[in-house]
Amino acid sequence: MKSIARNLRKDALYLSHKCQDGNLQSVFSCLDIVWVLYDRIMNWSPEKAQDADRDFFIISKGQATLALYPVLIEKGFFDKEEVASEIGMFSSRYCIQTDVTKFSGGVENSAGSLGHGLPFAVGIAHANKIKKLPSQTFVLCGDGEFCEGAMWESCLFAAAKKLDNLCVIVDDNDSVGAMIDMGDLRLKLEAFGFEVFSVNGHDPDALEAVFREAGGLKNGKPKAVLAKTVRGYGSPTMMKHDIWFHKAPDAEELALLEKEVDAF
Repeated sequence: MKSIARNLRKDALYLSHKCQDGNLQSVFSCLDIVWVLYDRIMNWSPEKAQDADRDFFIISKGQATLALYPVLIEKGFFDKEEVASEIGMFSSRYCIQTDVTKFSGGVENSAGSLGHGLPFAVGIAHANKIKKLPSQTFVLCGDGEFCEGAMWESCLFAAAKKLDNLCVIVDDNDSVGAMIDMGDLRLKLEAFGFEVFSVNGHDPDALEAVFREAGGLKNGKPKAVLAKTVRGYGSPTMMKHDIWFHKAPDAEELALLEKEVDAF
């Protein structure tokens, strides 16, 4: 797992370098979460990418799209050099924030304005509940997204409709802490009717265990996993310097950061 985690981070760096864009601190904080979902948890594969009963992954924190592409590359759904040669170009389907209209499977939602992915995921989970499908819907949110009113409206609806096929994953990297005190997010989500779990977002085995526990609990409550993470995790430079919240590496920086990832 450690070698894969390194490769995923180096692929994210490479893609960011190629398109000269990206929120790498945010990407590095959630890459372990995305990989564990696709590798160990979700009923998903390149062959099942359009099956009606597949599990769904919705990326609400769209600034972390570069965490999804490396995982889909590792899973054999995308070709790395094709993505690298096209990413960020005007005519490319590989946008720096996902665009569902340009794909047939693999990418499940369009991202952009924060706070919209969770409502979308709630709609998918509700529809699958009505259809009596076994599908689980996982949605990756940032802690800062919970400043948006649509997030809480979605939470109310999910609880009211007893969407226990929905798992909201909060990448809790304290990106919002310097701006506003969110209080106790666990208590807030529990008050809105969620079953809430906490986990180290960089521990693959702990992530697998908590996702399996949450998925096996059919109690009529939507699930929330609060994953404690560190911005830029895997690179001491990015963990220390917040300029990497939105900065792409040049060739020299790419080489330096890749060495850091290998040594981490």
